[in-house]
Amino acid sequence: MIIMKQSEIKELSTAELQEKLGETKASYAELRIAHAVSPLDNPIQLRAVRRTVARIATELTKREL
Repeated sequence: MIIMKQSEIKELSTAELQEKLGETKASYAELRIAHAVSPLDNPIQLRAVRRTVARIATELTKREL
């Protein structure tokens, strides 16, 4: 599972951020499927990964502008 803080995200290059975004989205999709089949031990993981995706996407948008 990939959970990153904003300070960690800012240190990465744009190419690394795009790679991490793909990895994190894939991780989130796997967690959602696993949760649908059988409940996760810690369903808060879904929220944490979703927020990480948003943080990375926001940083990429900031860099484009």
